[in-house]
Amino acid sequence: MPVFEYAPAPESRAVVDIAPSYGLFIDGEFGEAGDGKVFKTLSPSSEEVLSEVAQAGAEDVDRAVKAARKAFTTWSALPGSERAKYLFRIARIIQERSRELAVLESLDNGKPIRESRDSDLPLVAAHFFYYAGWADKLAYAGYGTDPKPLGVAGQIIPWNFPLLMLAWKIAPALATGNTVVLKPAETTPLSALFFADICRQAGLPKGVVNIITGDGSTGAELVAHPGIDKVAFTGSTEVGKAIARTVAGTRKKVTLELGGKAANIVFDDAPIDQAVEGIISGIFFNQGHVCCAGSRLLVQESVQDELLDALKRRMGTLRLGDPLDKNTDIGAINSAEQLARIRALADAGEAEGAERWAPACELPSSGYWFAPTLFTGVTQAHRIAREEIFGRCCRCSPSAPPKRPWPRPTTRRTDCRRASGRRRVRASCGWRTSSGRASCGPTRSTSSTRPPRSAATRSRDTAAKAVVTAWRHISPEQPNRRASAASEKESATDEAA
Repeated sequence: MPVFEYAPAPESRAVVDIAPSYGLFIDGEFGEAGDGKVFKTLSPSSEEVLSEVAQAGAEDVDRAVKAARKAFTTWSALPGSERAKYLFRIARIIQERSRELAVLESLDNGKPIRESRDSDLPLVAAHFFYYAGWADKLAYAGYGTDPKPLGVAGQIIPWNFPLLMLAWKIAPALATGNTVVLKPAETTPLSALFFADICRQAGLPKGVVNIITGDGSTGAELVAHPGIDKVAFTGSTEVGKAIARTVAGTRKKVTLELGGKAANIVFDDAPIDQAVEGIISGIFFNQGHVCCAGSRLLVQESVQDELLDALKRRMGTLRLGDPLDKNTDIGAINSAEQLARIRALADAGEAEGAERWAPACELPSSGYWFAPTLFTGVTQAHRIAREEIFGRCCRCSPSAPPKRPWPRPTTRRTDCRRASGRRRVRASCGWRTSSGRASCGPTRSTSSTRPPRSAATRSRDTAAKAVVTAWRHISPEQPNRRASAASEKESATDEAA
């Protein structure tokens, strides 16, 4: 099949001004680390040094937590309508600076500009607008008429969606009256530091948001600090377990959003072309750096060959290259460490007998790159079937036809319905056309037992998510608490699940 050739269409770097060095943002001001330590942040697409960033130590973490505690007294006393004004102001400034932030995100993270510009930044602004609207409505969250915030939230975010994860963490915390000490990933600190400047631009009171940069040791100091009331973490399962051990036996609240290995399930009556588009979006969106990426592919045996042929043809059309080029589909791997992990797992899969395939594509000479890869003949004995690769690798396993109607999916309905035509597939999806199998897909039978949700139902579900988010930032020692068993089970998920 002929492939269209696209002329280069690079986004200009001139819209973002990156300083040679950045300090820690504590109590409304930037300053050096107490011991003067710094580290470099690189552009993963070229290995170019973008800036030098302060490395926070125990003394710096303590200063940040104390600043947040001091600011908590006045911030939590503000009426929700007053806190909302700051959140609305932050959201508007993010919109005004969205092009600058999108270019920065692609430079520091390696993701294509189309994704940072058209997906990440609109969602970042939307989150602040959304929680600004909830700031004066917390009396309806189920904690009585006068709910109270928890206090100081220690938040640690990953490198795959740096600014979006920041919005997920900070927006609900501020809306519910908490103050924040946030640590971004050491490989993508710049967008968080630019957000600190946005906080100053919005006139946010000093100490309400504090940004400290550093590696895992900085995060460990933050989690263990006795002045933290709530720990919110998104990242690897291994680090999540370590955090759980650290906070065990304390009064700290904790939410963890960890790794996963979601699947696409394709039945013999599925619309193959639509299924292929969903599979492509599910695993290759954001370079596969998504905790719920569709890295597993379960295909009914009778259509496996047809599906794999179509999938390989589609993978051959993906454009890998400069993240700032608007035609790029797949950008760079975020870091040398992550690239080494992907290579190690891919090599292990091949060594254990899986068949490895990748389209012919020329990888850039500098930077961290890995071709989109498909593994077939994979069994549960393979490491790549059990361990999260967190990269652009999809593994396919044949599946026998079901002897009974397929069981109801355990993922959220709203997640399952994300199908082809969307840039994001958030969780497992099933692809079929008959109504006898309950897995959700791109087409729905008129005889389905679960009719499409009405606009009112969708609105109610959206409001429910905000209420759950508010609960996780409010003290449980409140009268008239109406927390259901379902909300208790969600305590291990992130604020904006």
